[in-house]
Amino acid sequence: MSDEVTLRDEQLPLEGAGQKLARAREAAGMTIDQVAAETRIPARHLESIEHGEFSELPSRAYAIGFSRNYAQAVGLDTNEIVDEVRAELDNGVYRENGATATYEPGDPDRVPGRGLAWFSAFAAILLIVGGLAFFRGYIFPGSGPAPLVGEQQIAENQAPAAATAAPAIAVASTDRRVVFTSLEDGVWVKFYDDAGERLMEKQMAEGERYVVPADAQGPQVWTGQPEALRITIGDTDIGTLSDESEILRDIDVTAEALLARNSAEPAPADDSEPQLN
Repeated sequence: MSDEVTLRDEQLPLEGAGQKLARAREAAGMTIDQVAAETRIPARHLESIEHGEFSELPSRAYAIGFSRNYAQAVGLDTNEIVDEVRAELDNGVYRENGATATYEPGDPDRVPGRGLAWFSAFAAILLIVGGLAFFRGYIFPGSGPAPLVGEQQIAENQAPAAATAAPAIAVASTDRRVVFTSLEDGVWVKFYDDAGERLMEKQMAEGERYVVPADAQGPQVWTGQPEALRITIGDTDIGTLSDESEILRDIDVTAEALLARNSAEPAPADDSEPQLN
């Protein structure tokens, strides 16, 4: 009987996601501080991940997001590490000072705040009202004031414009605001100008928006989760900087640069499910 118990113990998985990350870091010759500097994640959180102590992190979203960035920094498969971390989180067991603790189904870290829900609803209403006001002439033709010139003259004026190739995305010239919206919780991002002065740096919550200041000189962005940041210019959605997790920095986020980047890079075929945390 003792031999059977011993055999079963040997067949159990002995290495978790945190241990794999630690082993990969050591193999790469990197210290905790070096990984922290590259990923912008506090060293104490990296140590908690390596020891499997996910309860030391602020929430489930932080555990998943930090582990993804850690895996990318040490050259591991990010999807594999994220799947293992999710499995450990779903098991609901955490090592915490030698004891175990579990998340109950009503864990507030998993439930969006009421304030966020109201803010999202209000933002949706504003977007609908603004869209109706802007596109009223297309939806209800003839409802606007009569033209001051004849139809023939209008056609002649529009002819040269029609001959010019249209850009990939057209944005109303009256509104050039660049807005970043977080699609997930715990998305770290830093905005700064061309002199290196920080405009904003934080972990953005799901649904949180940041408007790039119109008077910022050469605004740029640095993030490790570009696929989780939706970009709009005025009322136009131009997608994300990337469709996968990767560290991007010194990316120009002016309206002109983002439109040029979108036009230069063909949109990839959408043949895979989006990555959700």
